[in-house]
Amino acid sequence: MNPTREASNSPSPRRRLSLVDAAAEFVRHPSPWLIGTTLISAVIARIVVGDWRLWDTLLPFVMLAVFPFFEWVVHVVILHWRPRRIGALTIDPLLSRKHREHHTDPRDVPLVFIPWPVLLWLLPLVTAIALFAFSRTGLGLTYLCFVAALGLAYEWTHYLIHSDYVPRTRAYRAVWRNHRLHHYKNEHYWFTVTTTGTADRALGTYPDPVSVDKSPSVKDLHRRDPLSDPLAG
Repeated sequence: MNPTREASNSPSPRRRLSLVDAAAEFVRHPSPWLIGTTLISAVIARIVVGDWRLWDTLLPFVMLAVFPFFEWVVHVVILHWRPRRIGALTIDPLLSRKHREHHTDPRDVPLVFIPWPVLLWLLPLVTAIALFAFSRTGLGLTYLCFVAALGLAYEWTHYLIHSDYVPRTRAYRAVWRNHRLHHYKNEHYWFTVTTTGTADRALGTYPDPVSVDKSPSVKDLHRRDPLSDPLAG
C-alpha cells in the first residue's frame, strides 16, 4: 500500500480549503490569540529595552536547532504519557488526556490546539524565565520573542496538517505526510510536527513507512493490549 495514501486516510471526506479560509478558522481559537498576544508584547518590550548584542542574533538560531528535539521530547514524554497511579492518586496531566482525545479523532479541530488552561500557566512561566533566568533583560526578551514565534508556528503547522488544506509544496507535503503517518499508521514513530526527519532521524523514530505495520492502538493510545512500544527499553 502506498504509505502517503494510507497517511491521508481519514474518517470524513476532505474538501478544498484555501490558506485564507484556514487562517480564518485558525484565529477563532484561543491558543493563537494567547500566544500571539505574548509575541506582540514581547516584541514591543524588546524594541523598547534595546541593548542589542551578538547573542541576540545567535540565540534564535540555537533555539531553532533545538526546537525539533524539544518538540520530540514533549510529544513522547508528556503527550504520550501513560496514566500512572501512586497510591490513590492518578497522575494524568490535561495535556496527555487531550492528546489521547486528539488521537481518537484527529479531525476534531479544537483538540488540535494547546489547551488554553495550559497556556494560562505556561505563558507566565515562560515569561518569568525570560525575565529572571537570563543575564540581561534584552536577551531574555529575545528568547521570549522567539519562543512565542515558535509556539505560534507550531500551532499553525499542526492545525494546517489536520485541516482540509491540501499540501502544495514539496517541503510542506513532507511535513504533512510525516505527522499523518503518526496519526494514521503508527503512533510509536514520527513525533516531530513542524519539521520532518530531523529529531526523528537522530532519535530512531523515522523508519521507512513500508517497513512499519499499522498499529491497532493508533487511535486508542495505551489500550489494554497495545502494540509493543519500540521506544521502550
